[in-house]
This record gives sequence, C-alpha cells and structure tokens, in this order.
Amino acid sequence: MTTVGIRLVEGLIARGIDTVFGIPGVHTIELYRGLAAAQGKIRHVTTRHEQGAGFMADGYARVSGKSAAAFVITGPGLTNTLTAMAQAKADSVPMLVISGLGRSDTLGKGLGRLHELPDQGAMVATLCHTETVTDPKKLGEVLDRAFAAMTAGRPGPAHIQISTNMMGQPCPELPPPVVSGSAVPLPLGRLRSIAAALNAAERVVILAGGGTRGAEEPLQKLAESLDAPVIQTVNARGAMFGHRLTIPASPSLTSVRKFIADADQILAIGTELGPTDYDMYANGRVPNLSDMIRIDICAEQLARHPAKMPVKADAGAMMAALMPMTIRANRDGAARAAAVRQAARAEIAALDEGMPARLDMVEVIRDAMPNAIIVCDSTQPVYAANLYYDHDRPRGWFNAATGYGALGYAPGAAIGAAIAAPGVPVVCLIGDGGLQFSPGELRTAVDEKLPITYVVWNNAGFREIEDALRQAKVDPILGCHPSPLDMEHFAMACDMVFASVPPDPDQLGELLITPHDGPRFLEVQAR
Repeated sequence: MTTVGIRLVEGLIARGIDTVFGIPGVHTIELYRGLAAAQGKIRHVTTRHEQGAGFMADGYARVSGKSAAAFVITGPGLTNTLTAMAQAKADSVPMLVISGLGRSDTLGKGLGRLHELPDQGAMVATLCHTETVTDPKKLGEVLDRAFAAMTAGRPGPAHIQISTNMMGQPCPELPPPVVSGSAVPLPLGRLRSIAAALNAAERVVILAGGGTRGAEEPLQKLAESLDAPVIQTVNARGAMFGHRLTIPASPSLTSVRKFIADADQILAIGTELGPTDYDMYANGRVPNLSDMIRIDICAEQLARHPAKMPVKADAGAMMAALMPMTIRANRDGAARAAAVRQAARAEIAALDEGMPARLDMVEVIRDAMPNAIIVCDSTQPVYAANLYYDHDRPRGWFNAATGYGALGYAPGAAIGAAIAAPGVPVVCLIGDGGLQFSPGELRTAVDEKLPITYVVWNNAGFREIEDALRQAKVDPILGCHPSPLDMEHFAMACDMVFASVPPDPDQLGELLITPHDGPRFLEVQAR
C-alpha cells in the first residue's frame, strides 16, 4: 500500500527537496517509512535536537539557494523547532517543517495524550503559513501551497502537519507540482523615472540587503554603471569582495550614516532597513531615507518604510532592467567608497580597544581558508565583523547576531552549509556561551564526516552582555559567568582534533592552514 507518508516524500523529491534534517519519533514513523522507500533519492541527516534540524535547514538554504526540510514530532519536537523557524522568518530563508500531529479524533480535547498541545496549528500560524493534511487526495495541493508560501515573494518558513492516523492512509499518486508563484512584472513606466532620477544624481549610494543574495552580478554591474558605492548589510556581505565600490560596513556607524546623509540619491535594494543593521545602538540617528528609491519583493516591507519611489519587484530582475537605462558617468565613486571604508575602520577602533584585534581574527580566518563559508553565532568577533568585514565569497558569511538573534544557531547552520556545498571548507565561529546552547550538533558533524572547523571564542561567559550591564550601571554579578566547557575534553568526547591558542591572529592562522580530515575543534582563549 502506498501511504500518505510515502507520497509525501515523493512529493518533496518532485519539488526539488534532496535533504531532510530530523529525529524520528513515534509520531513520524510513517514519514520515515517514506524516507526508507526513497533511499538514494533523498538524504536524511539525524540531528541531536529539533532546533538543530531547523538551523541546519536554514544554513542549507542560505548556501544552496534552495529549500530543505525538517521532520519533527508533534508537541515538543515542533516547539523546539520554532526558534529556528523564527530565525528563518527574520532573515527570509525558505525552509519546510513537517511535523506529526496527534490522532485527529483526540485533538483539542485535553485528554493528556503524549506530546499534546491545545492547538498546534494555531500556534504556528502566528509565525508562518501552516496547513493540516486532512484528505490524502489533497496532499499535492497542500504541498503546492506550502512551497508557494516559502518561495513566492519574500521567502520564509512554512509548516505542514499530519496526524498519526492520516500518515498511514492510502494515498493516490500525486499530480505534477504546480510551479509556485509567478514572476513579478517589472513596472516599465516606473523604470524610466527611476533611471532618470539616478542619472541626474551626482552622489548615488546603494544600500544592498539580503534580498540581493543570488543577484551579485547585476548588483555589481549596476553599481559600476552608476559609479555608486554599495553599502552592504550583514546578509549581503560577500557580494562585492574587494571591489573599488564596496563598503562592507554597518549603516549603524556614524561615518557610514554621514555618507548616506550626504548622498543626493539613495537606492535601497532588498533591505528591510531594520534596526539591527541600521540602528544597532538604538540612538535614533538613522538618516532620513524618505526620498529614496526602494526595491523590494515584499509589499508589506515597502509600506513599513515609505519611499519617494517604492517598487515591488525582484531585486535581480529590476537591477538587470535598470542597468542599460543608466548613463555611465564619473561620480568619483571609488574615491568616495575608499574614504568611508577608512573612516569606518577607524571608528571601530575608537568604539572598543579590543575590537580591531577581534576583527583581525576574523580576517585571518578568511585569508587562511580562502573561499570558505563562515557561519557565525553571537559572539564578540562576530559583532566586530558585522560592523566592518568584507568576505571573499557570496553567501559565504552569515550569522544570527542580527534580526531574530538566536544563540546556538551556528553549529547546526554550519552543518547545513557544509552539506549544501560539498568539498567547500566551512568555519563555525561561536562563543563558549553559544556553544552550550547546542553542543550536541557537533556529533552530527562527526557522523556526516563534514569538513567543518569549529572556532570557539572562549571568554568564559556572556562577555557582551556583561559589558552592556556595566554600561547600564547594573552589577553583572548575576547571570553573566556560566562556567565554560572543558574544551579539550569536550572535543575529545566528540572525537575531534583539538588545539588551543591565545587570541593571537597569527597563531590562529597557523592552525587553520594545517590540513585536516573531517571536523576539528579550535579554542581561542579569550578570557
């Protein structure tokens, strides 16, 4: 008998899903029957925690540009995954979470059944698109709607739940997938007026956000045509590595804000203009952007920050259409970009005497492991690099220190990244505090034999929070000093090669260039 669980896996494969992250349980047995029937066509990665399954799907999508799935049980399996779903929502990352559900004749009755929730679907609906499979004949329609929700317009997570008594029901062959969404038509009339405004300006500045991921070539060509410096938010870093027009610096820095304010035309592309990028110090000094030209795929985002010329459109398609309409002119873009890069770097040194050394450490990782993917958690070197750092690979630098800001993100996301890009070195940069949120996922990296270098910044606590408490004149004696793992013995328990160095970029660089097989664990003693 071909069941709903088997047809579901067939439907995922037909829609391009080739990897599933998850942990089997009594509420997903029939889904795993489907995976077993499809061996060789789809890969399953066993995680150590359902939150890790979500983070792995996130990292996989950011690097590959396509969706992965997570299989989790009802109740605690799904609630554990919600944090990862919220992170994906904040950063516009497509992922499909498929969860079990209790027997349909018991739902909402409070009978005390295993993993019971009052209304699981209603809980998820506050975050993203969710559906329940109630009829085997409509499984294909449910999948089509979920994929459309994930990928049409602004990407994000989607959820499908299936009751245990439905998973094993007979299911007919699914119809071919419906192509999700359709291309957003370009506003031809608006294109001409936008091009005219850009051509008339003398000091154009481009603000590039995560919506430009995958559109690095048209971004660079448009910038060159306009001779316009490009300020990249964290999720756009790596788009224009080393380019004369690149400004890989946070618009929260005073020097970058002044540069934005001095522009006579701002072109904002695929950026939500959120405070974790534009006002991370919460001082309210973001320049007035109301006269900007703004391109975004999401109408809701356009409404949140009104612009003189708002355009709902795909970033890559819009930039490609604009480029031949622009008039090439010398706007002194390279010199302007170089000046603000220098000012931003100097400003970072003035913010915190330890920040330049932490930034040096991140740059040493990049230079010692060229073209690597660096996946980060919330920790001091990452905060420094989010303020100013230029990565040498598109989609190669991302972290959870902006937006939703989930600690413990990086170990799982690094695994997803490594699976999405076989043979590419991956670095997981994480603090000792963040590591303790999800240490078990390092065993997943060992099981999968992934070339991940775990670099742990060990300052024996939550140092960034401690500094924030001191600035607020709160005694940091409580909560900021959890004891760290014994890193050497923890690495040994994970069967990983281990080395430890002081916070010296040169010593770290020497370790990083050492050849290795599989995952390894490097501690930076930052106490």
